[in-house]
Amino acid sequence: MDLTHDDVKKILEIIDSSENLEEVEVAYGGFLLRIQRSGGTDASPRPRVQAAPAPAAPPPTKAARAELVLAPGEIAVRAPMLGTFYRAASPGAPAFVEVGQRVKADDIVCLIEVMKLFNSIKAGADGVVTRILAENSKLVEFDQPLIVVSTQS
Repeated sequence: MDLTHDDVKKILEIIDSSENLEEVEVAYGGFLLRIQRSGGTDASPRPRVQAAPAPAAPPPTKAARAELVLAPGEIAVRAPMLGTFYRAASPGAPAFVEVGQRVKADDIVCLIEVMKLFNSIKAGADGVVTRILAENSKLVEFDQPLIVVSTQS
């Protein structure tokens, strides 16, 4: 028996509705779901979803292994999980962000798909997009830099 999209969705709904739950880990076969609530300023904390690396995943690319050099005032928006990176909500739709575009901390800058679940990734800081490092519709690794935002204007 495999976990379905609905099964994962129900697990996330149960966890999201629990106010006292800080961290959960669900292991089922080769599937690992770890959810950790962040202690941010938001009154309603959102779960953070991480997927375990798939055994058949290709080795990291040079871009994923390379050390990212950030200028003063730059931050890297990093992948919170292993998955497929998408710059737009659907094929043919405009990209969430482009280089040179001003973003707010809560703006969605990309999506990462894991097991047919699309996770919105936010900028994390107000600023201007200076670099887009990940390639559209390609696999990204946990903690891989995706987009660089300059917080200095």
